[in-house]
Amino acid sequence: MTPDNIDGQTISIIIPAKNEEAGLITILPTLKQLHGDAEIIVVDDGSSDDTASIAERHGARVLKHPYSIGNGAAIKTGARNANGSILVFMDADGQHSPGDIQLLLAKLDDGYDMAVGARTKDSQASTGRWLVNNIYNKLASWMVGKRISDLTSGFRAVNSHKFREFMKLLPNGFSYPTTITMSFFRAGYTVGYVPVVTNRREGKSHINPIRDGVRFLLIIFRVGTLYSPLKIFFPLAVAHFAVGLSYYLYTYITVDRFTNMSALLLTTSVLIFLIGLVSEQITNLIYMQENKD
Repeated sequence: MTPDNIDGQTISIIIPAKNEEAGLITILPTLKQLHGDAEIIVVDDGSSDDTASIAERHGARVLKHPYSIGNGAAIKTGARNANGSILVFMDADGQHSPGDIQLLLAKLDDGYDMAVGARTKDSQASTGRWLVNNIYNKLASWMVGKRISDLTSGFRAVNSHKFREFMKLLPNGFSYPTTITMSFFRAGYTVGYVPVVTNRREGKSHINPIRDGVRFLLIIFRVGTLYSPLKIFFPLAVAHFAVGLSYYLYTYITVDRFTNMSALLLTTSVLIFLIGLVSEQITNLIYMQENKD
């Protein structure tokens, strides 16, 4: 295996970038040195600085959005236009080390369909972010029944054909890693994790703590409904049923009657279960349609 070839397969390195001139100056020369034969694509997501010109100056293929659409949209643009049979995604802010790409490629060479760079605890920007990511990882691990080391990492290598199967499901924002990871597990593809240490980013983060914090909370529910809705809805239905039944027993013993609140809780538990059942069927239909396409 060579750095830019796995069993004859070619590699495309895709870098979404919005106002990341400082980071690109750092990583592009190293990428060219370590992976000179790979196709390097920088997707300029409506930058107002010299992101595009710096990328072109360092020999990268530049794809431009006329205005900012989102990190996920830049990923999809790069994937649609890439020529490689292996796609490597990494951030433009200098957090991901070009030297670690070889670790991801080695994981693919072991037979995995997707390899993800899992950030160690020391790599997290803050304790708060580490705790939040831990919640995502534990929820996703419970959903799929396998250990997920880093659900939201944007540093990954993947079989291009299998990645493109789920392009229509990917959002335009920062949650694309979550969606593609859960989609791969749902489809029965293999996902491997490689511990990596990330660097301090160059420039200012584009993540808004309040706006994206709420958005990431919604991701939790998206993860559940994307993979197996009943795993979310069934426990909720059981909880409502248990509370309704307990309240009924309490009122029966104390006032010798069945209350409206008990009826409401029991009825709600049935409705939640039925919603989960319908959602499960809709999810199955979505994946069946994706497989046909």
